[in-house]
Amino acid sequence: MMMNHSKSISTSLFLLLLLLQILHPTPITAQEVEDETEFDYLKDSGKGPEHWGDLREDWAACKNGTMQSPIDLRSEIVQVRPNKGEVKLKYKPSNATIRNRGHDISIQWKLGDAGSVEINGTDYWLIQGHWHSPSEHTINGKRFDLELHMVHLIPDANVENNIAVLAYLYKIGKPDKFLSEVSKDIKSLINVKEERHIGVVDPRNVRKGSANFYKYKGSLTVPPCTEGVTWIVDKELTTVSREQVELLREAVDDSAETNARPLQALNGRKVQYFYGHESHIRD
Repeated sequence: MMMNHSKSISTSLFLLLLLLQILHPTPITAQEVEDETEFDYLKDSGKGPEHWGDLREDWAACKNGTMQSPIDLRSEIVQVRPNKGEVKLKYKPSNATIRNRGHDISIQWKLGDAGSVEINGTDYWLIQGHWHSPSEHTINGKRFDLELHMVHLIPDANVENNIAVLAYLYKIGKPDKFLSEVSKDIKSLINVKEERHIGVVDPRNVRKGSANFYKYKGSLTVPPCTEGVTWIVDKELTTVSREQVELLREAVDDSAETNARPLQALNGRKVQYFYGHESHIRD
């Protein structure tokens, strides 16, 4: 009886996600701009970060927003809280595609297929992951060699603040396992603006997730700089090889070899730091 009940729930969820995609056919990744030719990371090009808010009317938040990302996660601004299971990773293996978007390399999963992250009882569904080098967020003023963003969405256009991003920070050291798994695919996309199917990719291989993390409300770090994004920044560093970072930089446009947006003003926002045991952050 319990098995039939679970099957019924899974079927209902699948039908709901399918209906939402039919009603809202615009790609979920349209939350971030897809045309990399419209902006870059260069200082003197006229299309760099300091100009993003002037390039298009719908990018005004990049200039006028008050909850922009990334930020410096400083010890003196955080509210320290015990981790009581606020974040739970519920990923699963699923078919994926890889895409060179010019400004970054992204791994993309179909909405609903690769699981979700549960934040304070709400599920945000995994849709893609991409890398920035050097890191966009800093901790006590220290910048790191790489940052991975795992982007999640509540598939309902009527829900405000429906985006959540889990961020992981890397320092130079041993190769990263997940990047090693997709390095061949990244190499095949060097300076090639294509999207290719790469078979089953398990997002659980990215990171287990530590019990210590920062949480705050911010924005997308690329145009249109949409605000209301829930950020979870893992405090535990992992390692990536110098060759892996260089590969990510070689694959994208020259104007995005270093694709980290400058730090943004905190503007009095609340930043929380959660600490606890690993079992509190992962099922």
